[in-house]
Amino acid sequence: MSSLEDLYRRVIMDHYRNPRNRGKLDEAEGLVVNLSNPTCGDSISLSLKVENGKVADARFLGEGCSISMSSASMMTEAVKGKTVEEALHLAHQFSELMQGQEIDDSVDLGDIEALSGVAKFPARIKCATLAWKALEQGIRQARQE
Repeated sequence: MSSLEDLYRRVIMDHYRNPRNRGKLDEAEGLVVNLSNPTCGDSISLSLKVENGKVADARFLGEGCSISMSSASMMTEAVKGKTVEEALHLAHQFSELMQGQEIDDSVDLGDIEALSGVAKFPARIKCATLAWKALEQGIRQARQE
C-alpha cells in the first residue's frame, strides 16, 4: 500500500470515527432529506438550512459503512457557507471523481479527495454518493420553497 493510500484510509477512518456535523437541525430551521441504499443498508437523514442562496448549515444522521458515513461528514464540512451553485458544482465534481473522471482543477476537494479510490470499486460508489444525492435533492427542495 502506498503512503498516499494509507493517508487516504486514515482520513476516511477519522471522519467515520469522529464525524463532523453529526446531528439534526430543528425542523423550523431547515429541511430534511432521507435517503437509503437498499443494496447495502446505508441510510442518511440530511438536515439542510439554505438562506439567501447559501448553505447556512448541514447536518446528518445515519447508519452505514465507513465510506458512506465519512462521505457524509466530508460533504457537510465542504458545503457549509458555500452558495447553492458552488455546492451543486462540488456535488457534480464529486460524481465525476466517483466515475474515475478528471475533475476541475480549480475545485479544492480537501478531505473529499481521500474518497477518490472508491472509483475502483463500483459496488461502493453508491455508498460514497448517498449523502451527495441527498444534498442535491435538498437543494432542489429549497429552491421550490
